[in-house]
Amino acid sequence: MPKGYWIARVDVQDPETYKKYVEGAAPAFKEFGARFIIRGGPMEVREGEGRARNVVIEFDSVETARACYESKTYQDAAKYRKQAAVSDLIIVEGYS
Repeated sequence: MPKGYWIARVDVQDPETYKKYVEGAAPAFKEFGARFIIRGGPMEVREGEGRARNVVIEFDSVETARACYESKTYQDAAKYRKQAAVSDLIIVEGYS
């Protein structure tokens, strides 16, 4: 079964509120077996617009990636991310 990935690009504008997102999302990530592949770090923009923070999270399947995003736990935390940052988040199917 193909893996599922979240790819997020984030510009944090309010670090204190963003911390509430990180803390609130952690239980959802644990529940759904999320594995962080990329979590910030140095990057280079070669084309298009970059964002300051880039994150790639691996899940066992696309269905699991969707279920995590749609979970009440994650959605409660996502409210803080939306208040504190400008972000893009996609779910993509990868290879197993």
